[in-house]
Amino acid sequence: MKLTFQDKAPESATVPHCSATEDVGVPLLTSFGRRTSASEFAYGQLRDAIISLALPPGSVLSRNEIARQLGISQTPMREAIVRLQEERLVEVVPQSATRVSRVDLASAREAHFLRLSIELEIVRRLAGSPSPALARVLEAELSRMEAGLAAGNHTDFTAADEAFHSALYSAAEVPNLRALVRSRSGHLDRLRRLHLPSPGKAEAVLDDHRELALAMMSGDARQAEARLRAHMSGTFAEIERLRATLPNYFQTDVP
Repeated sequence: MKLTFQDKAPESATVPHCSATEDVGVPLLTSFGRRTSASEFAYGQLRDAIISLALPPGSVLSRNEIARQLGISQTPMREAIVRLQEERLVEVVPQSATRVSRVDLASAREAHFLRLSIELEIVRRLAGSPSPALARVLEAELSRMEAGLAAGNHTDFTAADEAFHSALYSAAEVPNLRALVRSRSGHLDRLRRLHLPSPGKAEAVLDDHRELALAMMSGDARQAEARLRAHMSGTFAEIERLRATLPNYFQTDVP
C-alpha cells in the first residue's frame, strides 16, 4: 500500500495444538556462530522458541541437550536461563527441572497496560509531525506482513508486525523503551501467538496496522489513538475461549 501524509491535520480461533513434551531439546535451534556472546545467543534462541510456542508452556527443558544443539558450554546456558527466569518465561526447580512457564494472564495484562500507555503517546507524537521517511518504513513492513499472510507464514508475519512497532519507537526517538516493553511482554506475546491462527485474526491485525499508519501519516492523532486501542484489545476479548481450548497452557491460579 502507498501511505500519504501531510504536515498537520485538524483534530477531529482456531488455535494450533502444541503438545508439551518432557525433557526436550529444541529442533529449530541454530548452532552458535560466534556472531554475539554465547549467552546472548542462547537467550535469543530460547526466547524466540518460547514466544513462538515451538517450546510450548509446560515443556521441560534439557539444558545439556540444548547446549549441545547450540554448540555452547553450560556457563552461557545457565546465564541464558537466568535471564529467561527473570522474565518469568521459565521456572527452575532446584535439583529437579527447568520448565517453560505457563501463560500468566496477570502478567499479560500488566504488559498490555505498559505497552498501550507508551504507544498511545508515541502515535500521538508521530501524528503531530508526519514523516515521509517513517511512511516508507511502515509501507515496507506492511508489505512484509501481506506477504507473510499470503504465504500462511505466521513467523514472518509476526516479525514484520514487531518491526512495524519498533519503527514507531525509533521514529519517536525512544528505541530503548521498546527493549523495556519486550522484556515485560513474554506472556502477552505468547497469548497473541495463540490467538493469531484464529480465522480472520491475521487479516484483522494487518487492517489495524494499515489504518494506524494512515491515521498517523494524515496527522490525525485521535484516529491513530483509536486504531491503536482497537488493535491491542482484540486478543483479550478471546481469553476465555483460548483457555478453554488449551487449559494446560495457562496458570490455574487465575480468577
